[in-house]
Amino acid sequence: MKVVVAGAGLAGSEAALYLANNGIEVELYEMRPKKTTGAHTSEDFAEFVCSNSLGAVGTSSASGLLKEEALLLGSTLMKEAFANRVPSGNSLSIDRKGFSAKITELIKNHPNIKVIREEITQIPNVPAIIATGPLTSDILCEEIKKLTGEDNFHFFDAIAPIVKKESINFEKAFYASRWDKGEADFINCPLEKNEYEIFYNILTTAQKIPLKSFEAKYFEGCMPIEVLASRGKDTLRFGPMKPVGLFDKRSKKEEHKNYQFYAVVQLRQDDKEADLYNLVGFQTNLRWGEQKRLLNSIPGLENAQIVRYGVMHANTFINSPKILNKTLQTKNNPDLFFAGQITGVEGYNESITTGLFAAINMLRRLKGEKLLELDSKCMLGALLEYITFEGHKSFQPVNANWGIIKKVEFDKKIRKNKEEKSAILSNIALEYIKEIKDGYFC
Repeated sequence: MKVVVAGAGLAGSEAALYLANNGIEVELYEMRPKKTTGAHTSEDFAEFVCSNSLGAVGTSSASGLLKEEALLLGSTLMKEAFANRVPSGNSLSIDRKGFSAKITELIKNHPNIKVIREEITQIPNVPAIIATGPLTSDILCEEIKKLTGEDNFHFFDAIAPIVKKESINFEKAFYASRWDKGEADFINCPLEKNEYEIFYNILTTAQKIPLKSFEAKYFEGCMPIEVLASRGKDTLRFGPMKPVGLFDKRSKKEEHKNYQFYAVVQLRQDDKEADLYNLVGFQTNLRWGEQKRLLNSIPGLENAQIVRYGVMHANTFINSPKILNKTLQTKNNPDLFFAGQITGVEGYNESITTGLFAAINMLRRLKGEKLLELDSKCMLGALLEYITFEGHKSFQPVNANWGIIKKVEFDKKIRKNKEEKSAILSNIALEYIKEIKDGYFC
């Protein structure tokens, strides 16, 4: 038995390894480095091209719950993400180079995986998983359009800048985590009102890189900072630059120890050696010279050395409600599955888990077994329910979030306690996944 997996990003790498580990021969197609995407910087597999953070780790968060579900279902990539973790408080951030190198090594050395460094230009006529991600090539996009009859599945995504830690001015910047939760792993650059106004003026008047000819559609979860700023002067202060819960405790004056700043820019560790830090929530499409001017206006980053500028690139996703079943199998071809961001899920965890789930169902199909469908009482099931729900008036990408998970009736006391509600929903989800695992994988 042989399966073609198209794309060696997070979803494709996860799918290939799961199938190969279960005795299936896999042909893994990856067009890089022969053909580049404009966002990737290496030829390694499972490269993180945006932030290096997979979000919160505790199951009281939707993101953390999805991670735990992936681990329970046997995710290789999630296991390796934890193995390549770098300090970032209560979130899972990774050494992106170390992680990608490890996944590349596992794939290249696997006896059941044949890596083909070519662009896949047609839908395979053998069992296949399409996991070409948000940067699917134009040729394959056209083939998918022919298959699905849909021709409008473009939107834009943006990447945040990275700076060298040694160039940060720690006379102004300080380490802290919000409300002192977890380790003080974030670097914080505080702004007073006049400093914020200077920053805001630069941001809102800066030149942007021209967009492509087709209409830009922004996903709310990865909105360029200049677009957020255009919605109002204080939008950033209630979003990525919110100052609440961040205090510089180095001050010798008692009254200043808990002084709340007007705005704060946070930086997150980007590599294992803690040499590089990315600006949290600073995805941008500004011209590079304008990015430098903007970053240098931030107290603490006056002389920041930028090692990667923010860029913006086209993303693609299919109209999954019309095309896919909850199994991630296409409705008109039982041997064809889709996985990852091309399905309309957004985020690293979501890509990994849908790659895993597509592989689980592909394996079941090859064995002649009933395909697995998940109830929306678990986070992965809720994501699959969302992206395949035919009642959407306008289908747009989605992250893991509590709003999509199956509702539970709480009494009044619990309804007011967000953490208690999350704990109950998490317990329900994890017990369900354990039951599914015992029932389907025993």
